[in-house]
Amino acid sequence: MTARPAGRPLVPAYLSTGGVARPSRPHLERLSVLARTDESVPPGLPAAQLALLDALEGGSLAVVEAAALLGLPVSALRVLAAGLADRDLIHTRAPIPPADRFDPDLLKRVADGLRALKHA
Repeated sequence: MTARPAGRPLVPAYLSTGGVARPSRPHLERLSVLARTDESVPPGLPAAQLALLDALEGGSLAVVEAAALLGLPVSALRVLAAGLADRDLIHTRAPIPPADRFDPDLLKRVADGLRALKHA
């Protein structure tokens, strides 16, 4: 018997989503944050969704973090997360937008003020 090539998943990703190719919530991005709710887990959930719920037991994760943890492509994890969100088993939150650039003059004044405090 030949060994399985390293890095190649045993089960194709499309099987972990039940054949669903697109998430029901297209706003789920790679950096969207997933958090588990207090809802009880209904019987009959697929193993991949149960694994995602178990991964979220310890706290919130970004979509890419959860995908890496479960060894699934991000696209497959987005489908799984959307299915769980549709059942109110997880909350999803948009990624935090990057902060605007600070005014360089303001930063210079703050640095000058800190230096003045240090030498006072």
